[in-house]
Amino acid sequence: MSDYLSVARRMWHQIDPLHATLYFAPEARQVAADLGYDVASRWPSYFAWRTAPLGAAGPALVAATHYSLSPRLIARHVPAIWTTADPAKVLDARLLAMDRALRALIGDRLTGGQLTEAARLARQAAENAGIAARPLAAANRDLPWPDAPHLVLWQAATVLREHRSDGHLTALLTFGLDPCEALVSFAAIGAAPDADFAGRGWSAQEWSEARHRLVARGSITPDGAATDRGRQERQAIEQLTDRLAAGPWRALGHCRAERLAHLLHPVRGILPVRCALPGPHVVG
Repeated sequence: MSDYLSVARRMWHQIDPLHATLYFAPEARQVAADLGYDVASRWPSYFAWRTAPLGAAGPALVAATHYSLSPRLIARHVPAIWTTADPAKVLDARLLAMDRALRALIGDRLTGGQLTEAARLARQAAENAGIAARPLAAANRDLPWPDAPHLVLWQAATVLREHRSDGHLTALLTFGLDPCEALVSFAAIGAAPDADFAGRGWSAQEWSEARHRLVARGSITPDGAATDRGRQERQAIEQLTDRLAAGPWRALGHCRAERLAHLLHPVRGILPVRCALPGPHVVG
């Protein structure tokens, strides 16, 4: 089983940025603007794109599935996003956005045969992603598969990304980290400066209180650095996340997973540059 933990982590690096193109590609931003979303901030279209498979979700459901974002931030945009476009319209629009974005990204980097093969392998992995206690993965699995290989590839990446993300929330809960504490402990191990998480909507007081709780538990020092215990805890959380994410890759097998990673490599290399993806602490 341990061999597949490393496969799960390696494939996360390949799959997550492909999924996240929806939130950062200029083509997706334009489609969101055409729908009527304010694209001066990333949040209105982000919540619409990511939440639409759940239907017209309210703020509590979005907060439950988007864990590390402040409920206040969510409530500023949800359910208002559904007055701009209903979920069915958003789902159609996100495929249009990804059609345009992926055509520009993939270009001649993959042949038609390579793209078809990558889509087939990714879909096989996605169809073996367990959906128990994984609401976003399940909601995306329920959607019909598109016909075009590049859209099959993106939808499979989305199912796999949400499968891992849902599992990560299980890991955080298992180790007793509430949403704000999860970010504070992540910053404490040097994943990113505290300021990088400011956009997630937590107040300075909430951040400070979460830090005090983690200091009291021995996970971080008063100045915000992780203790040995805190680092071990974060390592255990990531290992549990990998274990919970391994099922689709175990079903696909080492050789086919490696083949998929190889096929995606030319595209993976251009994603951070063209789409201005966040750093590796957030996306793959």
